[in-house]
Amino acid sequence: MLAFANAKINLGLNITEKRSDGYHNIETIFYPVKLNDVVEITDAKETTCVVEGIDVPGAAKDNLCLKAFDALKKDFDLPEQQITLLKNIPVGAGLGGGSSDAAHLVKLVNKKFKLGLSVAAMQDYGRKLGADCAFFIENRSAFAFDKGDEFEPIAIDLSNYHLVLVKPPVHVSTAAAYAGIKPASPRRSIKDLIHLPVEKWKGQLENDFEPSVFSGYPEIEQVKSKLYQSGALFALMSGSGSCVYGIFDQKVSLPELEKCNRVFYNV
Repeated sequence: MLAFANAKINLGLNITEKRSDGYHNIETIFYPVKLNDVVEITDAKETTCVVEGIDVPGAAKDNLCLKAFDALKKDFDLPEQQITLLKNIPVGAGLGGGSSDAAHLVKLVNKKFKLGLSVAAMQDYGRKLGADCAFFIENRSAFAFDKGDEFEPIAIDLSNYHLVLVKPPVHVSTAAAYAGIKPASPRRSIKDLIHLPVEKWKGQLENDFEPSVFSGYPEIEQVKSKLYQSGALFALMSGSGSCVYGIFDQKVSLPELEKCNRVFYNV
């Protein structure tokens, strides 16, 4: 059995306060996009994780998919499985690829072995793996709050626009990105701003990570500037970076950005 695990982008991201448990409360809108990894499970003599495609830092034994399977195996009598992961979503990009892979693994195991887990139960497994992992269980646009693992459905549809993702050749550490943040309550909630026309998002819908990340990685800021110069209605870094997306009202070609970056069109 296999699943196509998609990425997400953040339509705005406010870091509102530091929690007593060391995490941060945030508010953001997660929006699923059509850029996919492939997750497959097959019967095997021992449980392993094989990673193919683009390079992923770290050992396969530490992959979130394997941790997700181990968490389920503690609660259910599951046979050994080989997990095969074909990576296409850039790593360290703020696109949630690893979290999506793990969430889709949970859904695959639930379906294959008829575990009967509810959406809420699968989300709980996801929350133990990563803050945005639970989002990919329902996998539809949502206003996310608290640690980014509580959700409210929100109606937002960008299908009439042309969405482009640009991944510079740098990896941004989430921990380092948070280290440069001073939490603050936003002037206006993302939940309200998102209902403005897309062409009015610029200067309104912000990502609190951008100032500190841009200071350490000016090439990411340059990508955002070039997207606006190329006619983007709106451009923003996703999550803690390093990927930047641009929303256009027509198809676009960005050969200059393709020279040094990975560019994904019509996602």
